[in-house]
Amino acid sequence: MELLEKLCRASGISGFENEVQEIMKKEFSKSCDDVEVDNFGNVIARKGKGKKKIMLAAHSDEIGLMVKHISKEGFLNFVKIGGIDDRILMQQRVIIKTKKGDVTGIIGAKPPHLQKEEEKKKVMKHDELFIDIGAKDSDEAKDMVAVGDPILLEPNFGKLNNNLYFGKAIDNRLGCYALIKIMRQVKVKDATIYAVATAQEEVGLKGARVSAFKIDPDYAIAIDTTIAGDTPYIKENESSLKLGEGPAITITEASGRGVVTHPKIREILVKTAVEKKIPYQVDVLEGGMTDGAIIYITRAGVPTGVVSIPTRYIHGPSSVFCLDDLNNSIKLVVCALPGF
Repeated sequence: MELLEKLCRASGISGFENEVQEIMKKEFSKSCDDVEVDNFGNVIARKGKGKKKIMLAAHSDEIGLMVKHISKEGFLNFVKIGGIDDRILMQQRVIIKTKKGDVTGIIGAKPPHLQKEEEKKKVMKHDELFIDIGAKDSDEAKDMVAVGDPILLEPNFGKLNNNLYFGKAIDNRLGCYALIKIMRQVKVKDATIYAVATAQEEVGLKGARVSAFKIDPDYAIAIDTTIAGDTPYIKENESSLKLGEGPAITITEASGRGVVTHPKIREILVKTAVEKKIPYQVDVLEGGMTDGAIIYITRAGVPTGVVSIPTRYIHGPSSVFCLDDLNNSIKLVVCALPGF
């Protein structure tokens, strides 16, 4: 679990994926023929020399915050980078990544004791919150941090019960980990496999767009996380996916606005799962998209599928997943690739 923990604890909000890039470069270099970081920040690894090109993608960035303003009292105002529910922010510990090093902060707000009744009934928006870094005034704060510094939710990683684990940036460091393991194991003749740790997925699927255009693959699979529905107050018709019951094979995302999985890719993934006795689930998403949504409409179109790991509390400070689902996702993709 050391590699996975390292990936989850690494810093990498959208546009600032440097720490994750370095890990991916190092790990890809152990099993791939060559590795490069393109102009956009995508880490692209290649294995094989066949004419047919297959692209595997997992985004390396995570949701986070950024310093927007430093008040005269030394508190920080911030903006959100990626989709974050304001309700998770209050009193979270954060790490500001500065040129001088890491600075710890706590997200503060007006305490409930001083709130009016109408204030207590509403969700505090992020622009009503602030970050306390312990500075006495703006001069001291500006010596510690700068406007534009990226902010992480406090890194964490650990085990719950049975085979369930939790951590920061599970979305989508699980996919990054899977890419590394897949490239170590895959053996495909007459094809070239590209593994891409894409940048800036959380702010518009941007890295997948430019890397898919460059590679121009014949087929593609995006590996990501998806919403598990096995917690209280989620109805089965909202999400029937459960931890421990296998990777999810996506049929469509965002009610068809995202990827609509190519029938051939869907058939290969399902057939492989059945033949290899790999447990799997089927995912039909009303909301949310993956890199697959952009890859499959690149150039003249790319037959694309998505394999996802069911995850609880996505886009929160600590998400939960089952290690069996992660390992079975890796196995499914490795076994399916020769069928492309």
